[in-house]
This record gives sequence, C-alpha cells and structure tokens, in this order.
Amino acid sequence: MLKKLDEFQVGETGLIKMVEGEGRIRRRLFDMGVTPGATVYLRKKAPLGDPLEVTIRGYELTLRKNEAHFVILEVKEDLK
Repeated sequence: MLKKLDEFQVGETGLIKMVEGEGRIRRRLFDMGVTPGATVYLRKKAPLGDPLEVTIRGYELTLRKNEAHFVILEVKEDLK
C-alpha cells in the first residue's frame, strides 16, 4: 500500500518509492538522503503533527509536514 509520509502514524515503517515536487524542495529532500529505496521509520510527531521525526539511513531527521507530503512510501507491515 502506498502512502505519503505526512499520513504515517508513529511507529510505521516504509520504503521510499518516489519523491514528488520540483525545484528547491525536491533538491533539499535529496540532499538530506530522502531518496527512492531508503527505509523510513516514523519515530515521533509533534502534538499538532508538525514537524515529524524520522529515522532514515541510520540517523534521525526532522521534516516539516509540507516536506513530508512529497515523499511517497510503500508501507512495510512486517517492520512495525
């Protein structure tokens, strides 16, 4: 099942399938290691849902909800 990162619940894990967007935001995500094929684990969400803290490529990364909206993942049910 495909889902955008901003729709994930705490504790969910997924494999990045695609990064949407263009220009600066896409380049920024790629520079932070948010690229297709990487596994992402949603660690925390702030009380109002923004920002999100994820683990990707062995490090913790904080993303704004509007940045996470551009990341499409395949949910991994077995890695929860």
